[in-house]
Amino acid sequence: MPATTTYALDLRPPASAYAKQVHEKVLPTWVRLVREIDPAHSEPVHIRNPQDVHRLLHVRATQELSEVFYLITLNAQAAVVGLHEVTRGTLTSSLVHPREVFIRAIADCAAGIIVAHNHPSGDPTPSQDDRAVTQQLVEAGKLLNLPVYDHVIIGNGRYFSFAEGGLL
Repeated sequence: MPATTTYALDLRPPASAYAKQVHEKVLPTWVRLVREIDPAHSEPVHIRNPQDVHRLLHVRATQELSEVFYLITLNAQAAVVGLHEVTRGTLTSSLVHPREVFIRAIADCAAGIIVAHNHPSGDPTPSQDDRAVTQQLVEAGKLLNLPVYDHVIIGNGRYFSFAEGGLL
């Protein structure tokens, strides 16, 4: 008795006319990504000091129950190009890697960045982890020629600026 070879394609049920039509549809050859102006800010938002960062983020950041790490990308005139939520952490920490920060900054063609995060406890005093992450981001920014202008910690109507504190 001769051996018969059966292939997986032979075991498929016959295709219906509808299934054939679905597979024959032409897929789009491109996708367009559109950046639209935030309707809440009809004028460009400029960041000139830590108070501007606090004004931009305090409403959002103080409502969070866990730490959230934000990235503000800026153009050469210090206008905000993008505002990104990079990571969400726990009640007391948020893990951040330079790769996650700078991939967004490069995608926005940023001239520089400001990072910020909230302290749900309300105390904006930087922790040792905050200092270490900031130093890591500053060093990565130097390698990429993409300066980190500031790291602002927001808590209960107050903020701490690494630039103002001389920690950058």
